[in-house]
Amino acid sequence: MTGLQQGVPQPKNIPEINESGTLWGSPSEPWNSEIPTVHVQGTDPLSEEYSENQRLLQRSSSFGKTVKFLLPPIVIEDNVLEDEELQFFQEVKEVMGPKGSGFNDLFSLDKWIDITEDKLLRKKILKPGLGEATRPLPGQEVTVHLIGILEDGSLVEKDPKLTFVLDEGDVIQALELGVRSMQLGEVAFMLTNGLYAFGILGRNPDIPSDASLMYRVTLLRARDKPSLGVLTPADRISLGNQKRECGNFHFEREEYRSAMHSYSQALSILTPNSADPLSSEEEEEIREHRIKCLNNLAATQLKLHHFDDVINSCNAVLEMDINNAKALYRKGKVLSEKGDYEAAMSVLKQALTLEPTTKAIHSELSKLVRRQKGQTENIKSPMKPKPKAHLKLRDDLNPLIRHNTKQRDGNKILVIGAMVAALLSLLTAFILMQAN
Repeated sequence: MTGLQQGVPQPKNIPEINESGTLWGSPSEPWNSEIPTVHVQGTDPLSEEYSENQRLLQRSSSFGKTVKFLLPPIVIEDNVLEDEELQFFQEVKEVMGPKGSGFNDLFSLDKWIDITEDKLLRKKILKPGLGEATRPLPGQEVTVHLIGILEDGSLVEKDPKLTFVLDEGDVIQALELGVRSMQLGEVAFMLTNGLYAFGILGRNPDIPSDASLMYRVTLLRARDKPSLGVLTPADRISLGNQKRECGNFHFEREEYRSAMHSYSQALSILTPNSADPLSSEEEEEIREHRIKCLNNLAATQLKLHHFDDVINSCNAVLEMDINNAKALYRKGKVLSEKGDYEAAMSVLKQALTLEPTTKAIHSELSKLVRRQKGQTENIKSPMKPKPKAHLKLRDDLNPLIRHNTKQRDGNKILVIGAMVAALLSLLTAFILMQAN
């Protein structure tokens, strides 16, 4: 047993990202465009004799879909209305109460247990576990049964055997923290604010910005994660790809430190032991996956301005593939940034020879020529981000605050002016008396 998810289709030949999060030559194409996705067409309306719970499920925008909790998610066809889903929505209805409370009401109920001090991640135990001694520890591999919905009832997560290692960043923080609070065999609802889920960016196409979610989680298993030494080459490649996909997901969301962590994990997994018997085909496949991981790691390090690390990552790629254009481009870019213009020119010219139509290389060469000539670069002013709602509200209130402040200041000036006028009158009267 390797702990890898069974029965989950694994994407093949996932392309590398560049520092803008898109592919060279196709800037509008998402990096995960080759991942198979089956969109399920809407089903016929359920007949009237179906229960209220079935109608509730049918109204969900994700009715008829099974969502595997991968990053990014893979949606596969599943038109069978399962008893498990009906039971889940019945439990949701009971938790919401007869008045149909919203998620905001549940965040303030006393019957829920706070997982975080800010009360934005909470749980309600439906079935107790087997005791404190069975709680999973950081670094252990856990397997959970998972169903998750938005407040409108849309099914956005469903995985009967989601397996991940705690504290490795493979799932959202709500599941990381929530599962750590559970006991083996425990069944619980978990309610999370968007802060511990998919945040302000959400997750296209199914989870909007700052969306709260409710999960029904069952902790099925907790054990020490398998040693890398027992993994077969095929398992290494599959697990390494999962980690790289996770890194790509974080990179696309501009979560660069999390992306760097995932890429580093992928590289560790894709580093076979010297004692591993590998065929020539397996060696070549692992080499290709390591090159992709290193290139993606270099792109992330470049975003974080870790220039020395970028050069190290690019050199590692070039040791395996001396004509890798992406590694040459990023190395040349960093050398230019560091002021080593001669070396940068040589490396970028080599990259241009390999990729003569790539605009990014042309742009970097033009920038390098201007630097060599001592010309200042035209730096575009960055776009101002849109203010958040509470900041916008504060900005809207500021004119009123300034107006009131000015009014108070005006009143003070009038009082001081009156006092000065009175003193001047007294002084004038005194001078007149002395003159007489």
